[in-house]
Parts: sequence; structure tokens; C-alpha cells
Amino acid sequence: MEAVPAHQILDFFRDGFEHTAWRLETRRSYAADECTEDYRQFLAGVAPPRDTDGPWFVNAREQTGQGKRIERVRLVDVPPSDGQRYLMATTPDNLAAGEDIRFMLRPDATRYGLPADDFWLFDSRVLARFNWDDASRRMELSTDPEEVLCACQARDAAWHHAVRYEEFTRRVRSGM
Repeated sequence: MEAVPAHQILDFFRDGFEHTAWRLETRRSYAADECTEDYRQFLAGVAPPRDTDGPWFVNAREQTGQGKRIERVRLVDVPPSDGQRYLMATTPDNLAAGEDIRFMLRPDATRYGLPADDFWLFDSRVLARFNWDDASRRMELSTDPEEVLCACQARDAAWHHAVRYEEFTRRVRSGM
């Protein structure tokens, strides 16, 4: 397993895949969001400001502009956690940058046997996990065929059952 230090992660997302970057997001919250003023304001009832010019969004536009796909399935609790509500509120920025993000309720993910851990899958060949507990926030890469196959199977099941942002937010507003 190879580790990519935090300061090189964006470089990997720029040059580390040829066709697809796919993510399963399973966490109820992310420290990178929770430490921001935008998140604190969101908890106080203020909508997050649009962020389309940050490094992630600029890169996502460049990658998807080249025909690459960046896709995610986000798991959401019933009711959604504050962190999940924040991600739903900021998803339009990701969509505007060319990402395709879909959502699934956590009970459904459990029923379909999806893993509990976040991961990225690049070109169906490289599995990446973030070490969220380590202050260095490094990304650990694996090309182990068994691990990659399990991630591909989870991706296929999640993508099949997840719903697009617009449909999911209508369901959440209507009480699902």
C-alpha cells in the first residue's frame, strides 16, 4: 500500500486517473467541513456561499472537461446528520463543476451490503482510502486485486440503487 501525503492529494486527483474517479461517502461528518466558518454559519441557519473557484472545483471542471468522470454516492442517515445536511447544501457546487453525485439512505446501503468505510476508486484499478484519524490526512492507495474487486462490486451496487441529487432532495423535503 502506497501513502500519498495530504499536500499531494490534489495532484493525484489531477494526474492519478485516466477515466473515472468514483467515491463512496459513508461518514456522518467531515472534520474538513466542521472546522470552517461556513459550516458554523450553516448550523446557525445561513446557507453556505457558492464555492466554484476553489482548487477542487477548478480541477473537477478541468478533468470532466477532458471527458473524465467524477462520481460519488453519499450515504445519508434518517434523519440526516448536520454534516450530511451541509453536504447536501453544497452539492450544487460539485454538480456545477461536472461531478455526478447521487444519494442513498444508510438503511438501504446496509441492506445492499455496502461497506461502512469511505473510499475512492480510480479507473477500477486503484483503491484509495483516507486516514481520517491521522492529522496528516494521507490517502492510502492499493492495487490489490481482491480489494479493488470488492470496491468495484460496492460501486456497482451503490450506483444502481442511488438516486440523483434533485430526486433525493425532493424526497428529503417531503419526509421520504
